[in-house]
Amino acid sequence: MSIDYIRREKYLEKVRPFIGKGVIKVFTGQRRVGKSYTIYQLMDEIKSSVDNANIIYINCELEEYRGLKTSSDLYSYVDERLDKADFSLNYLFVDEVQEIESFQNALRSLLAEKKCDIYCTGSNANMLSGELATTLSGRYVEINIHSLSFVEFVEFHKLENNQEALEKYLAIGGLPFLINLNLSQEQSFEYLRNVYQTILLKDVVAKERIRNVSFLENLVSYVADNVGSLFSASNISKYLKSQRVDISPQVVINYLKSLTNSYFMHKVSRVDVGGLKIFGIGEKYYFEDLGLRNVIRGYSVAQDIHKLLENAVYIYLRQNEFDVYVGKMGDKEIDFVAEKGGKRVYVQVALTAMQESTKEREFGNLMMIDDNYPKYVVTMNDTIIGSDYKGIQYVNLRNFLSQDLL
Repeated sequence: MSIDYIRREKYLEKVRPFIGKGVIKVFTGQRRVGKSYTIYQLMDEIKSSVDNANIIYINCELEEYRGLKTSSDLYSYVDERLDKADFSLNYLFVDEVQEIESFQNALRSLLAEKKCDIYCTGSNANMLSGELATTLSGRYVEINIHSLSFVEFVEFHKLENNQEALEKYLAIGGLPFLINLNLSQEQSFEYLRNVYQTILLKDVVAKERIRNVSFLENLVSYVADNVGSLFSASNISKYLKSQRVDISPQVVINYLKSLTNSYFMHKVSRVDVGGLKIFGIGEKYYFEDLGLRNVIRGYSVAQDIHKLLENAVYIYLRQNEFDVYVGKMGDKEIDFVAEKGGKRVYVQVALTAMQESTKEREFGNLMMIDDNYPKYVVTMNDTIIGSDYKGIQYVNLRNFLSQDLL
């Protein structure tokens, strides 16, 4: 298989320590974020470093593999293609493995028999919380792959790291395939609309057995229009009733969970800043990819820039493997409390912090936090290259998305 690709080194670095080890390597993430190309890169690395490596590749979305419907089908297919003279030479790659019923049973057997080194990708979190976790607890590692970061976006499209590139990123997002569309917003949005429909129908409706597709689409539109807003299933249900749509809060909760299971959007819980106690009511939702959010509600800089700014900061934190929460201190809010490796970062997001009222709110909330972890106010103000205000770093979005936080 000859594939042209641009390397995403940070994901390769994460998986390399597990190559040849007796655990299943599972690449998860939203459809079309680049999971397949990551395993193409891995296959090439293995071929170049292991003489006579026997690569078995299965892409469950291709017609030639449609006959692999069950765990038994998968096991038989792989067993027929193994190098049985030296099992250490066998490497199995299964793309979109969740398409095969009870796939985990075949993988468990192949792992237990030490017949091959196993890698797979999946686009639904149930694969880990349900099927795989119960069957293979402690015998797999997860590598979560995201859409392109801003720095990757600039590299992929061979752009200058400037405000124009940032605005393009905020508009069309970071799905890798867009490199083939010459940054045309019209062509990009047409592609993104097709990706959105595929995610909705294959990874949400079919996988989660959704019945009310019309309501699901309305719910996605509602969330897209309220990115960064604090709300609850009860509030959504009340809003829908005002629109003469009678849906219970529990159905709303179930549908939102289905959307997050597909990695299409992310739920962010509120925590008490002092002790990181999670509150049971009220959360925010952000999209994995900015471009997909924009094709749902339309793209208007005037109306949407604050939502996109906040979503961009959130997904950047996730791309850098932070656990992210909304912070609460009494009646005050911190947009993001991000934790990784026992360290913490606080981020406030605003269009501008030049006005005194905004500066007092954004900087004032951060100054109330009594610890020495890094604190940021991130704005769209391109004249702010980087400064310090009473120990709080004041940066524009482009520079924030281009730096290492820890």
